[in-house]
Amino acid sequence: MSQYGGSYNNGFVLIVVLFILLIIVGASLINY
Repeated sequence: MSQYGGSYNNGFVLIVVLFILLIIVGASLINY
């Protein structure tokens, strides 16, 4: 499954993780 996607899959997952972290940090700043 990981070999099928290749670097594209890894890049997509990296963007999703960074986006989720950005949302969590934003929510924390709003609540704080």
